[in-house]
Amino acid sequence: MEIHCKYYQIHIQGHLGENWSDWLQAFQIQYNENGITVLTGPVIDQAALRGLLERLFDLGIPILSFRQLDFHPKGKSNSLLQQD
Repeated sequence: MEIHCKYYQIHIQGHLGENWSDWLQAFQIQYNENGITVLTGPVIDQAALRGLLERLFDLGIPILSFRQLDFHPKGKSNSLLQQD
């Protein structure tokens, strides 16, 4: 059985510290010169998306925008887990 996910892109104000890469391990983190960080990665369902956004909000990180991508980033599969 495969568990499919959708990919999201989240723009936040500021740059995250190195310790965030462990918590956001499935996400690609891109730091822009304008002080905006772009997080791109898989989210299994709406509950997981809400949890991610709430975590950022609870930590006082300004969320500028988020959107579901119509494509999967290059080299990424939409399957998180494959079981026999």
